[in-house]
Amino acid sequence: MLPLHRPLLDEISLGAAVVAVAALVSGVVANVRVRRLRRSLAVLEGPNGSESVLEALERGSTQTQALRAELTRTKSDVELTRRELAVALRHVAVVRYDAFGDMGGRMSFTAALLDDSGDGLVITSIHGRSESRAYAKGVREGQSDQLLSPEETQAIALALGRKAKA
Repeated sequence: MLPLHRPLLDEISLGAAVVAVAALVSGVVANVRVRRLRRSLAVLEGPNGSESVLEALERGSTQTQALRAELTRTKSDVELTRRELAVALRHVAVVRYDAFGDMGGRMSFTAALLDDSGDGLVITSIHGRSESRAYAKGVREGQSDQLLSPEETQAIALALGRKAKA
């Protein structure tokens, strides 16, 4: 083993002591910072005042579950509304015309009231000089069992969004 000089050993010991003190200070500073971080996370401001992180997470989880349940109910309500809307008489068209050549003002009319599948009815009112008559005919899939006038056929086509035949 080589003999070491006393001054060299003192310098090495002093250097080791400085490094140890620096490590100690660094450890204390890190510990203080971690403690502050834990304290700041332990208490959060919630809707009802201060709460812990765990309480905030639990509240968020509960709210998420409630929103999911509400979304499921809303989806079923929307689906029910869609089914009901499909059979609603929501396709409407009115054709006005002069039923008689000597009458003016297009007082006669035909109205088609249909659902999404083309089911419904067509109502015709013929206005004459001395009387008016009204007729109603059932419609299935855009067709009727009874003979349709050109105006009734036109009203059904318009209600279904088809191009009316001239």
